[in-house]
Amino acid sequence: MNQDQLKQMVGEAARDEVLKLPAGQILGVGTGSTANCFIDALAPYKSHFAGTVSSSNATTERLLKHGFKVLDPNDVQGLPAYVDGADEIDPAGHMIKGGGGALTREKIIASMAKQFICICDSSKQVPVLGNFALPVEIIPLAKGVVSRELEKLGGKVSLRLAKNTRADLHQTPSEPFVTDNGGWILDIAGLQIANPLQMEAQINQIAGVITVGLFAKEKANILLVSNASGVERLAL
Repeated sequence: MNQDQLKQMVGEAARDEVLKLPAGQILGVGTGSTANCFIDALAPYKSHFAGTVSSSNATTERLLKHGFKVLDPNDVQGLPAYVDGADEIDPAGHMIKGGGGALTREKIIASMAKQFICICDSSKQVPVLGNFALPVEIIPLAKGVVSRELEKLGGKVSLRLAKNTRADLHQTPSEPFVTDNGGWILDIAGLQIANPLQMEAQINQIAGVITVGLFAKEKANILLVSNASGVERLAL
């Protein structure tokens, strides 16, 4: 079973999970390939929900294409659930997210929800976070000062670049990746994050940081994880 099949399987399991919610509620929806599988699986049942709140422009486009109603988060008081993937998740439900660059909006929507339903395949489960580079969204003006502060954590800091589609790739360097918020992303490789809550708070205190892709305060409450034998549901 390949990774696409695992993503589709867990997306369908997440569909079944949220359809247990009473009809007429508003659902938070995440960003990325696994979240896309969830959206596609849920599309035939969109009338079960009064609307959705989206964590990125890409997710909004996909939801609208399927006929979901997408609401402004400022017009929503709260959500019964937020469904999203993770780049890494530890046994306590702490996650690294932001490989797709939507970490700030994902964290905002997650903070609105009563429960975070994380969907992923078993390759994302780790004993300690940090093998996946930790994303930090920053104000571009602060790249230098934030980089120096992040280097003190012991990892290697690099500016995320946009994919270069130009023909003169070897002559023109890639531009920085720009988030939906107009921010840049610094990735920190080589960390061993023994205390995710502490590191999340520490990085968020650096001037110029918009948010860090550590989801420790807004951790997963339910994990749906797929492997070759099926999907396991874990309460965290």
